[in-house]
Amino acid sequence: MPQVMVVARNFMDMVAALPAAKLDMLYDSAFICEAVLRSLPPLAKKYALQMLYVSAPVAAAAMEEWVLDEYAAKHRVAIDRLLQLRVFVEVRDRRKEVSYKMNQKFQGNMQKYLVDGGSLPREPIPSSVTARLPTLAELESFALEQWEVRMTKAYCFLLQLINSSQVERGTSFSSSMMRTFQRGLLSSRDGEAPRLTENGFQFLLMETNAQLWYIMREYISSAEERGVDPTELISFLLELSFHTLGEAYSLNTLTDVQRNAIRDLAELGLVKLQQGRKDSWFIPTKLATNLSASLSDSSSNKEGFVVVETNFRMYAYSTSRLHCEILRLFSRVEYQLPNLIVGSITKESLYGAFENGITAEQIISFLQQNAHPRVADKIPAVPENVTDQIRLWETDRNRVDMTLSHLYEDFPSKDMFEQCCDYARDHGCLLWEDAKKMRLIVRVEFHPEMREFLRRLR
Repeated sequence: MPQVMVVARNFMDMVAALPAAKLDMLYDSAFICEAVLRSLPPLAKKYALQMLYVSAPVAAAAMEEWVLDEYAAKHRVAIDRLLQLRVFVEVRDRRKEVSYKMNQKFQGNMQKYLVDGGSLPREPIPSSVTARLPTLAELESFALEQWEVRMTKAYCFLLQLINSSQVERGTSFSSSMMRTFQRGLLSSRDGEAPRLTENGFQFLLMETNAQLWYIMREYISSAEERGVDPTELISFLLELSFHTLGEAYSLNTLTDVQRNAIRDLAELGLVKLQQGRKDSWFIPTKLATNLSASLSDSSSNKEGFVVVETNFRMYAYSTSRLHCEILRLFSRVEYQLPNLIVGSITKESLYGAFENGITAEQIISFLQQNAHPRVADKIPAVPENVTDQIRLWETDRNRVDMTLSHLYEDFPSKDMFEQCCDYARDHGCLLWEDAKKMRLIVRVEFHPEMREFLRRLR
């Protein structure tokens, strides 16, 4: 999907946004240092390893000589990323010349890691205690099923808001993860039912990985409201990516904050909880071990279901009511069979989507990423005349921009007209002028000042 403002690109963007003091606290963990190193662009990773055993600052001008001129742009990107994550710290001498020095905590932990080889955050429970654990295939099936169940529940809540001003009594969100889900997607005023925001409508069309990242970002950003330090939460979530997929880890090795987070993550299928006779444990799924990957590195493998024809007819091979309601956001659903939804993309249906804040690119991307296997391999998967028309209908809505204004005419002299034009232009409020007929239009908020200016001229 195209990037939307409600989605964080990856965990490292969250890490980079932390205050310097909290970011330095994160680097107390060798696992965080390794996760950050893995996430760096290739050139930035090379610089970090090159500076690992250099204690003195290195001049920025000297580092620029490490690359050829044609790679200067990549060099700047690499340095910027290292500074954002405080892997490098900028130092200025008396002559104001810039040098870069490696973060001491990061440097010390990575040196230790290279020498000692590192260790797992916690040891897995022996198989003699856990007996039979789920296979990797069973674990992946559990993760997908759990995610679908939770998201269907959340979707139904949002879809009720689309179709009705009241929410059915049967809908409940008891967990902190589900309350997190509603952050930014719903808005409510005193005495009014909650309504979907523009981000809420956009969320419905996002792919699974983008939805997961949105929820995780909001879960972390709302941590302080639950009395949890976001730094501790980020640290634990990044640690999860170093656990072995399919292995069992005891809940007794976790802090209270981590234990609460594990229960929330289990609801989304990131981990599977199991209870033994004497001990309880969690088993990371693929979703958890890929948490430190970017959206582009963790593409969805789900099979598509939509076929769009050149005549704007749309066929969705699905039994899901959820899919039907999502398609209603931007198309006219004509009828629904047990395993087939038939509809069409119309100007009116798209205008309704645009009014709700959904963009043409999001609709096109949704159709492309959910294309049925029979058409997914075609280029393009969605007919060009359909995608072009969707974009044209969006731009058609933005053709006229209404601005409240005031018209001035019947000026007694050319000189007074030009002075008024200059006065309005200097204040950035002149919208239009006609020198021949001595008429001008200014913004409505500038009218009192213009009126006072005319009085002074007279």
